[in-house]
Amino acid sequence: MALLADFGTTWTKLLDTRTGERQVLATRDAREQKADVATGHNARRRASRHVNELIAMAQGGERLLGEPEFLLLDVGSRDVKYVHMRRGELVGMDWTTTCGALTGFTLELLGHYYGLDYGKIQPSGKSVPVTCGVLGMEQLFELVSEGVSEEEAVARFARGIAVNAHRFIGEPEQFYLSGGMCENRLFLGSFPEGVEVRPLGRFVLVEGLAAELSRT
Repeated sequence: MALLADFGTTWTKLLDTRTGERQVLATRDAREQKADVATGHNARRRASRHVNELIAMAQGGERLLGEPEFLLLDVGSRDVKYVHMRRGELVGMDWTTTCGALTGFTLELLGHYYGLDYGKIQPSGKSVPVTCGVLGMEQLFELVSEGVSEEEAVARFARGIAVNAHRFIGEPEQFYLSGGMCENRLFLGSFPEGVEVRPLGRFVLVEGLAAELSRT
């Protein structure tokens, strides 16, 4: 029995294998939290055992899906990454903290700043070319200054993130999504028409830790 943790940049996900209890905490409120097995940007000094995020993603996808082949994308607060698995073998992967820099965090920040409910904003047919969350904000603020509504400007920003992420993974017709963006209806609806996005939730990497634990 163990406490498993995904110590992300802004959010920490915990799973107590003894009780099955799951928690999502702001990482700033989990600074003293320790785990038996962990992954994530802040994991190395907070756990007895550290697992690489891509390994945790791949194993979490296998555990949750049980499919012979899948493509899994994670849009985090700090970075964007993906794994492509086929019959238990890794056939593709990538990780960027440059083009994906702060995209998830920035979208969350904008929602709080403008007081937006992402469940009530319609996706936009236009997009801000977001290659980096911070740089994309400059274009968003310019749109607002030109009279574009805050909702529309942020919707274009969300579409920019979605389009960039879709290109990053090779523009597939269907893929799975991991992380907090699974709960953002605007983001889920901002991918190109015809693309099927299947959200798996915030605990994919933690499920991968559970799989890792069962192997030892």
